[in-house]
Amino acid sequence: MHKKLFIPGPTEVREEVLQKLATPQIGHRSKEFQELYSSIIPKLQKVFYTNNKVILSTSSGTGLMELATRNFIAKKALGTICGAFSDRWVKIARANGKEVDVIEVEWGKHMPTEEIDKKLATGEYDCLLYTHNETSTGVRNPIEELSEVMKKYPDVVWCVDAVSSAGGDLLKVDELGVDFILTSTQKAFALPAGLAIGVVSEKALEKSKQVPNRGYYFDIQVFMKYDGRKQTPTTPAIPHLFALDYQLDRILEEGMENRYKRHLEMAEYVRGWAKQYFDLFAEPGYESVTLTTVANTRGINVAELNEELGKRGKMISNGYGNLKEKTFRIAHMGDLTLDEIKELLNDIEEILGL
Repeated sequence: MHKKLFIPGPTEVREEVLQKLATPQIGHRSKEFQELYSSIIPKLQKVFYTNNKVILSTSSGTGLMELATRNFIAKKALGTICGAFSDRWVKIARANGKEVDVIEVEWGKHMPTEEIDKKLATGEYDCLLYTHNETSTGVRNPIEELSEVMKKYPDVVWCVDAVSSAGGDLLKVDELGVDFILTSTQKAFALPAGLAIGVVSEKALEKSKQVPNRGYYFDIQVFMKYDGRKQTPTTPAIPHLFALDYQLDRILEEGMENRYKRHLEMAEYVRGWAKQYFDLFAEPGYESVTLTTVANTRGINVAELNEELGKRGKMISNGYGNLKEKTFRIAHMGDLTLDEIKELLNDIEEILGL
């Protein structure tokens, strides 16, 4: 039996989208591929509210986290750690031989904009690694607030991890002034795992030319060379691209503003439920729009709850890393609806006797 996924990725994929993966293959250097590529890129620009260049990478979002560190850090980066995935980005940068200083906050807290401002004011850094939506804690960092501050630092390349928010939360990239933003298809885009999407500014592209040892697979300049041909540098996951092209039509038909409202409606419902029966792990006012991390104040056995949910054809996520069993996570992202969320929460209530 298939379990409907209410986890923070991979997310539930609608049957008609899955069917697009079975489209017969085409050559990745063919005219047909160029037409497919030329169809996808402008649709993604609409989703991200951007005129910047878009790249398609056959990798997880983590691959594009590595790309950011290899291409945009020449001097020293400022990392902002507020959970497991923001911590991973710093580790990736250091594993690539980059110098990184960090601001670190307690898990569940947001990343304070004023601390970033103070650090960047020293002039020591040429790159900022910033996580918009920390998947482990359910914290949404105040990107709109930081956007104003970043105007003071035109020499800093601002990189944003939007893996678990893009496609669900509203991210107007050009208005925000983000230089490089990355995401994966298996979250709010409601597609299978295996493809990552990046949006890169002209400033970041120019900066990368000054950075040595960018590698090959994740060299942004190689991506740009092939973008000029309406191709990817290496053989991409062509089935995913057929599905992405189709799903983007569905997303744009719904409209990003409406998609955001649907995600927010689901988020507010889950938060209300969590406060009634448990508590929220994220700091008040900084809760994610795409997933809720619930504090396990009742001390329930999350693994057992998930086992029982599995018998009803559903699956949620345990806490991540050191938050396992201390929290559990309910994703409300992608193509899920409020009715599906209500059904899930009703099942949890019945199983736990709430």
